[in-house]
Amino acid sequence: MMEELAKVPWAIIAPIIVVQLILMIVALIDLRKIHATNGPKVLWVFIIIFANLIGSIAYFIAGRKQS
Repeated sequence: MMEELAKVPWAIIAPIIVVQLILMIVALIDLRKIHATNGPKVLWVFIIIFANLIGSIAYFIAGRKQS
């Protein structure tokens, strides 16, 4: 098990994980502050949390209601 973890290229994966976490936190904070979204807010919370990097990007592209 430890040998398999040692083979993972952490130098490549770690920055992606950090970017994903930052995007997720920013998207959740923005979702909390915004009053209107395209679709229910609860659905966007699940999309942001469970769709990883794509969920946060989808929220910023399609989830925010433009007024």
